[in-house]
Amino acid sequence: MAEIGKGVTAGKLAINVQKRLTRAQEKVLQKLGKADETRDAVFEEMVANFNKQMAEGTKLQKDLKAYVTAVKTLHDASRRLQDCLADMYEPDWFGKEEMDALAEDTDTLWLDYHQNITDKSLNCMDTYLTHFPEIKARIAKRDRKMVDFDSARHHFASLQKGKKKDEAKIAKAEEDLGRAQKIFEELNVELQDELPSLWDSRVGVYVNTFQSLAGHQEKFHREMSKLSQNLNDIMTKLEEQRQLNDEANHSESASSAPKSAVTNGSDGELPPGFLYKVKAIHEYAATDGDELELNTGDVVLVLAFDNPEEQDDGWLMGLKESHWVQNKDISAKGVFPENFTQKV
Repeated sequence: MAEIGKGVTAGKLAINVQKRLTRAQEKVLQKLGKADETRDAVFEEMVANFNKQMAEGTKLQKDLKAYVTAVKTLHDASRRLQDCLADMYEPDWFGKEEMDALAEDTDTLWLDYHQNITDKSLNCMDTYLTHFPEIKARIAKRDRKMVDFDSARHHFASLQKGKKKDEAKIAKAEEDLGRAQKIFEELNVELQDELPSLWDSRVGVYVNTFQSLAGHQEKFHREMSKLSQNLNDIMTKLEEQRQLNDEANHSESASSAPKSAVTNGSDGELPPGFLYKVKAIHEYAATDGDELELNTGDVVLVLAFDNPEEQDDGWLMGLKESHWVQNKDISAKGVFPENFTQKV
């Protein structure tokens, strides 16, 4: 027997062509009402649910992919923004090292978020949808075998009703009918078992997908909120540093003027670099030679640091007002914790 193609013989090709022709003829007869059609309302509802489920899953997969792509785009924009800030941030500004670390932590957080929603949500939908093409092909095959069954049934019935009965043809038709019915019913039973289970599985898939997405969103935004607060704190301290520098420069300019001009009402002269006054609200015992010991109620004249880079976060330089009034000497100045005092 001559070969038409790999694995396909001329005989097989002829059989397939004849099957398609017989099915087409059967379909035409059914549409014209000249042949009855096997119908199963319950199964048709299952197929309608299957098509609805596949369409919804495909749309969800598409929208999830769009969301993951948007996260990637926003991550890239965030990285560029952080890099821009890092490039502009001068080495002597407050919190330079903290700023660099914050940019790195932000980038890592975006990377983790993108990877997690890809692995736990998008991949879950991808796996879920892999089942549909195979089942869809089996539904189509079941429909074809149902037409074959109807055609064999009608052929067998027509031979039985014929005036001249050919027992050999009738026996052959009956055998073909039994074979067609068996193939159809096997496919039909399998799908009637699988389709309801697949339909019910959608709830669990949607729960897992969105629960995982919500969990990673909550974690991402919680951690990002902390980083945003850190950035806000750094910017606040940077502004305070700028204001202190401006006040220090102003005080230096004022100290270079005639002493009679450097007064504060009834307080008389004030020490060089004076910024403002604070009052101790807690006692503080000095632990180092450059620290200022405080008693509750002490009034301290806050001074600008000679070198702003030496100022530690949360510490001020000052001199007790009582010492200055008596001695007009700033050698007794020292550093003290800001949170032990309040402005007056």
